[in-house]
Amino acid sequence: MDDINLHYRFLNWRRRIREIREVRAVRYRERLKRMLRDGDVLRYHGNSDEVGCFVAARPLSKRNRYFEVTIIETGVRGMIAVGLVPQFYKLDHQPGWLPNSVAFHADDGKLYNGNTVGQQFGPKCCRGDRIGCGISLDGEDGQLTVFFTKNGHEVGNVDIPASPDGLYPAVGMHSLGEEVLLDLNAEWGMEEDDGQMIVDSHEEDWARLHDVKVTGTLLEYVGKGKSIVDVGLAQARRPLNTRFHYYELEITDAGEKCYIALGLARRDYPKNRHPGWSRGSIAYHADDGKLFHGSGVGDPFGPRCLEGDIMGCGIMFPRDFSIDGGDEIDDWDFDGVAKPFEVHNDLYANNEDEDEDEGEDSEERKVMVFFTRNGKVVGRREVALPVGGFYPTIGMMSTGEKVRVDLHPLSG
Repeated sequence: MDDINLHYRFLNWRRRIREIREVRAVRYRERLKRMLRDGDVLRYHGNSDEVGCFVAARPLSKRNRYFEVTIIETGVRGMIAVGLVPQFYKLDHQPGWLPNSVAFHADDGKLYNGNTVGQQFGPKCCRGDRIGCGISLDGEDGQLTVFFTKNGHEVGNVDIPASPDGLYPAVGMHSLGEEVLLDLNAEWGMEEDDGQMIVDSHEEDWARLHDVKVTGTLLEYVGKGKSIVDVGLAQARRPLNTRFHYYELEITDAGEKCYIALGLARRDYPKNRHPGWSRGSIAYHADDGKLFHGSGVGDPFGPRCLEGDIMGCGIMFPRDFSIDGGDEIDDWDFDGVAKPFEVHNDLYANNEDEDEDEGEDSEERKVMVFFTRNGKVVGRREVALPVGGFYPTIGMMSTGEKVRVDLHPLSG
């Protein structure tokens, strides 16, 4: 009976993940008109008689409060606007022109707050200038404070009615040749003597960071990337539990080799080992699609993962799970999961420092760890739960690798 209940719970998890992914595919989609996007570069693609507008896929929030735009070319008239708009803003209007939108315009230095008539606000902006826009959550009830910056210095702020659906980063253009560089993960901060702190770097989510830079929810590998000891590691501050038992990452840049690993590890996991390589860890590796479980020898497990793919990892805890309990999860039926066999990981061949004791303590409790790719379950593995729990752990190992992490994708 317990086997049947666990099996159906697992099927419900798969359905839940698929539903969330389908909703996000519709909800979180950037919109643009009369613009071309090439990576982080936006270019005007109209005839100068019509406005071009870009609206980001996600709104600013308490986790991601700020973004920046650097003017690469001002074009004919430099009519570039940076601000916030509702999700379904009309794309043939400059940000700030319509109700519930606000924007700082580079050509005249004016603030447009739901009106086609602007108010003098700050200096004009030219080629090379960096315009920022952010929100402060310290406003009165029902009000949101929006501030704007130029080249790292605050220009001013304005209070606007808070939108229950959020306000989305937007860029407007209106003449030939206009071109900007977009940074949706920018950080806002000033020197200490200005009395400001960097806003929401997300470093508090991570207990350990080694050769990994955090920018909002983005993790970037900053190590040498020359050998197998040049692993960049990020380990979350809290272990997975019965409330938050799943997390995801999106590969935003595969870098040179896509040596990206997503998994779980004990709290004292070695900082220079990829997740899965050492005792007390398990991980799904993007470059070869293999599962590594406390060893440098991987098992064929799932497809390789590339830029744009979303990888997930979670634990199916027993219904009556408690940290002091002793029940174990019986094996489940699971369609489509091949029996693994061992293969050699060439990257790990010459690492002689691997822990000799790769076995798990037989007295530790067993849990079922599962992995997903783009919302579909790839497979699962029953493993011993280390004392203190399993911590979300991400590894990277080649230049240019970047991932965006959501530690609580199923919480809302």
